[in-house]
Amino acid sequence: MTSAAFDVLGIGNAIVDVITRADDAFLGAHGLVKGSMMLIDEARADALYAAMGPGVEISGGSCGNTMAGVASFGGKGAYFGKVRDDQLGEVFGHDLRSLGVSFQTKSASTGPATARCLIMVTPDAQRTMNTYLGACTGLGPADIDTSVVATAKVTYVEGYLWDAPEAKKAVLKAFDAAHAAGRQVSITLSDSFCVHRYREEFRDLVRNKVDIVFGNEAEIKSLYQVETFEEAMEATRKEAKIAVLTRSEKGSVVIKGSETFAVPAAPVTRVVDTTGAGDLYASGFLFGYTHGKSLAECARLGGLAAAEVISHVGARPEQPLRGLI
Repeated sequence: MTSAAFDVLGIGNAIVDVITRADDAFLGAHGLVKGSMMLIDEARADALYAAMGPGVEISGGSCGNTMAGVASFGGKGAYFGKVRDDQLGEVFGHDLRSLGVSFQTKSASTGPATARCLIMVTPDAQRTMNTYLGACTGLGPADIDTSVVATAKVTYVEGYLWDAPEAKKAVLKAFDAAHAAGRQVSITLSDSFCVHRYREEFRDLVRNKVDIVFGNEAEIKSLYQVETFEEAMEATRKEAKIAVLTRSEKGSVVIKGSETFAVPAAPVTRVVDTTGAGDLYASGFLFGYTHGKSLAECARLGGLAAAEVISHVGARPEQPLRGLI
């Protein structure tokens, strides 16, 4: 095995987030389901953007946020994702590189614009996301540099990528390259709607290809079609090598074979915006994992990162996470 150039390689939908505050009446008026992530077309994206109040625009995407967190902890990261050669595409690439994350995926010169996610944050800190995928759906096998994959300790991907057939092929190519190089792979289930769309494929991945699976309580119950978290835990234990399950204020549970590590949530003074909580949890866990920490300590670092990001608006850390270790 060659020496590792990167701790984590992320593969995800390269998206610029537009975050604004909204109330329940706004959600109702525009037919939005609180707490969900809906895919929308360009016309719907333009209409919602016009109706939204003032917002904060920052590079995002679930996996992009995770890679920003890994870098904030002091880890070495790389990222594969597709943008267009437009203004938002330039912003996305600059943001990641400025954090120290390697981003070399070639921008598309034709086709849809760079993706954006319109995020409405309600007073209860719930986020409702409407995503125009645009250029990021152009990610394909040709964008996977297997030489980079081979030098990353863990390749981490979004379940959302299953919405684009070519992106799914790209992920499977990366998984095969990682395992051929003796590396590990990880996936986040992304959201319960995503799990519902690809339940059997995700279960096959967990059984046969994935070394670490991330999911929250709703996602893991959806994956195994059970009513309680305890039932989901036992179903996961039978199939996953390592499962990392988050439970919001109840903390998180890590399962490996017969072992179970339950870690309480990190304290947070005030919950402002839950956007990115799961993404940043994954960054802390993966940073710890690629630096030889115990599974319980990995979970603790994940909880610290999640607590930091929910204490302010936006899905990326405002203070260096390495200071929280």
